Amino acid sequence: MIKVNFEKAEEIKNLSKHIDGAKTHISDLLAGKIDMTGWVDHPIKYDKEEFSRIKEVANEIKSEAEVLVSIGIGGSYLGAKAAIEYLSDYYSNRKGVEVIFVGNGLSEKYLKETLDYVEGKNFYVNVISKSGGTLEPAVAFDKFKALVEKKYGHDALKKRIIATTDKAKGILKEEADREGYRTFVVPDDIGGRYSVLSAVGLLPIACAGFDIDKLMNGAENARSIYTTLDENKNDAMKYAIIRNLYYENGKDIEVFATLSPNMQYFAEWLKQLFGESECKGNKGIFPASLNMTADLHSMGQLMQDGKRNMFETFIMIENDFDETRVKYNDKFFVNDLNDIALRATEKAHHTGNVPVIEIKVAEQNETTLGELFYFFEISCGISALILGVNPFNQPGVEEYKKNIKELLK
Repeated sequence: MIKVNFEKAEEIKNLSKHIDGAKTHISDLLAGKIDMTGWVDHPIKYDKEEFSRIKEVANEIKSEAEVLVSIGIGGSYLGAKAAIEYLSDYYSNRKGVEVIFVGNGLSEKYLKETLDYVEGKNFYVNVISKSGGTLEPAVAFDKFKALVEKKYGHDALKKRIIATTDKAKGILKEEADREGYRTFVVPDDIGGRYSVLSAVGLLPIACAGFDIDKLMNGAENARSIYTTLDENKNDAMKYAIIRNLYYENGKDIEVFATLSPNMQYFAEWLKQLFGESECKGNKGIFPASLNMTADLHSMGQLMQDGKRNMFETFIMIENDFDETRVKYNDKFFVNDLNDIALRATEKAHHTGNVPVIEIKVAEQNETTLGELFYFFEISCGISALILGVNPFNQPGVEEYKKNIKELLK
């Protein structure tokens, strides 16, 4: 279970200001009164038949390939990347296949080197796109599809390519039907940044060798806790309200601080989740991230003594160490020093007028990750609605896409 410590969050005393509104927002989310809220009940209503097929295809890939090339951008890759990084050992953690992410940028050098690397491997491709028309993944898919055909022959496309896309329409769906690719569905009522617990994230995570049943169980546990209307039992509601109270008092930057290097991509997922959901109409809390303790030696001065327009949310794993512990001396393990550094940092930042919130999980595993994904999704939805913006659209992103299409003409 997630533990949230608001001990140093001085705005907790003003919680009543938004309590009634937050309860209404949760009720509206549960009732489906807002578009694109399929993720709210997804942990208890997901398609069990598709879930079984995801595991079957993942087992096939793990038995027949060395690499899965996952092609997608934004919500089509960040959640899976965050999960795999969160769950993996730092070096030799090959429970499944190596998952390589492409289509998340337009670096020609990266694309070329990835093609060269994969060419010598036995590989499958999972292309993830609701429409198939987004530029970055479309470019990457074109090149990796050609590599599949070159290496295995045209008939292998239907075996080696799996498309996660719209259930009925779009460029990619039409191609999948024409070429016979196996397909999984990007749900109509779940936007990309909320889609990690759908086939979008589950197939790459399963291929990497992790237990997606436990992941969904964690999300189901979180849903039962963080959709309650009892503010004394719902820390996701409290967190959403406190964020807005800080914002109203001039704190318009939230710094997500992690203490484990393999949580860096979880912070990247958070930045998309909150940035695309909240920052609209000249409103919003800017999401930033630091990885402790390394960033204390590069950004510590800014945090301690820069402009006082930020608050800090620490995301921690209580037992972040292996069974074989590393001692510093007779008194301390290295992880003890990490905890001491955290306490010292929190104290310094708090006295420096940077409010601090702690969010903890006991262990680093699939269950706690499912809980974290859902905790932040529901917190973000509530927070954006309190702020008065639609959490589930991204008009600013569409503007840049329109400009790209014009320039490509």
